[in-house]
Amino acid sequence: MKKPGLLLSLVPVLALIALLMVGVSIFGDELTSGPSQLAIFGAAVLTALIGLYVLKVPWARFEESVGSNLKSTSSAIIILLSIGALTATWMLSGIVPSMIYYGLKLIHPRLFIVLSFLLCAIVSLLAGSSWTTVGTIGVALFGAGTFIGIPSGWLAGAIISGAYLGDKVSPLSDTTNLSASIAGVNLYTHVRYTLLTTLPALVICLVVYGIVGFVLPVREEVEIGRQMAVLQETFHISGWYLLIPVLTIFLVFKKVPPVVTLFLSALAGGLLAYFAQPRIIDCIVGADVSGWHRFFGSLMQMMSTHVDIATADPLITRLASTSGMAGMVNTVWIIIAVMLFGGCLSACGMVETITAAILSKVRRTGGLVAATVLSCIFCNLTLSDQFMAILLPGNMFRDAYKRFGLAPEVLSRTLEDSGTVSSVLVPWNTCAVVQSSVLGVATMAYFPFAIFCFITPLIAIVYAACNIKIHKLPQNETAQ
Repeated sequence: MKKPGLLLSLVPVLALIALLMVGVSIFGDELTSGPSQLAIFGAAVLTALIGLYVLKVPWARFEESVGSNLKSTSSAIIILLSIGALTATWMLSGIVPSMIYYGLKLIHPRLFIVLSFLLCAIVSLLAGSSWTTVGTIGVALFGAGTFIGIPSGWLAGAIISGAYLGDKVSPLSDTTNLSASIAGVNLYTHVRYTLLTTLPALVICLVVYGIVGFVLPVREEVEIGRQMAVLQETFHISGWYLLIPVLTIFLVFKKVPPVVTLFLSALAGGLLAYFAQPRIIDCIVGADVSGWHRFFGSLMQMMSTHVDIATADPLITRLASTSGMAGMVNTVWIIIAVMLFGGCLSACGMVETITAAILSKVRRTGGLVAATVLSCIFCNLTLSDQFMAILLPGNMFRDAYKRFGLAPEVLSRTLEDSGTVSSVLVPWNTCAVVQSSVLGVATMAYFPFAIFCFITPLIAIVYAACNIKIHKLPQNETAQ
């Protein structure tokens, strides 16, 4: 097997970007309905051909690398399907409508964006999961914000920023634990050190989202009142329904496996819909169906497939229409395609070649941190997986940080500042695909407004360049 050169390693990446740009120009918002998957698959085939006939990589290596990638994402796919079921049953049971109703009653429209950001940050911090946060409270906040006329890009950007802020610093987060372990640093040391870059980004987000809330136009109270009345006509609204989201957060906090937590929460929502929303059940299975057919038929249809609920308001009709697990099929398709592409790149050694080329130019601490940030972003662009964007640069740069006399928490924080938060900004990355599917907003539509996610890597680079809070190894360890 030959080692790939830098130019050859960039060929599949440039080919993928070109194919996706062509896809965007032709299909627009429909890109993820099939064309993007085909483009990624084509780039993977190109990579495999280069590996087989130019680099002489054995086919068994491709199978092993792709198989390893697919195995690592199997739990994510199951979680994604569970989120599809959960968002459907929580909507049809009245949980999300109740959250929207009381949220609009309690939150002033001008403060809605900044409070959406804060609420998602708090829930994600407690739950340790951006996916769970966006799929539960994020969906409710997005629906409520749509009611008052806030642009979807700003809404999704604030929700995602809050979710990834909490995910980045929560001791319960898998990326937080992964970054700390790969750098060899104590978890709570890592969390405290990560706050140094998180808090400035938090302040910037609060200022921007706070100002935007008073600048963006919102709908008149009369129009909101009409839609709230239609919401009450369609669903039975009750504060008691919010106990199920509370139970979900409690299960996450107790470290119950995510798949179990999400599926039980979806099932609880389905049971609540059956007993609390008889009119919705009539719409799903028909008023003439009764007994076990009514119970199991409505439950299975809510969780698995598309359901349309007709209302007197088009906005609420669109809000109440759900797709269950079936709505996540395109997302699963993209995940499989990107894992195939990432596995082919890894099998050929192309990612390591590009990262090593970046590292060879590093001479100072600022350059080392910037190289780590760029490598994490590059891995999110090519491997399309958040965990690989932490694991691969973490392993490759760990010795370099020691040679520069930097404490391991500098590396672990940098991995979080870039690998964790940039994943949701890459349209074909698994994180971005999930969040855009759950909220129904294209990645490029919320990209400019997900302020936390693109300001944090910049803060990390500035800190390193100005030598702000850059911890050093003890003198004896540096000499060794």
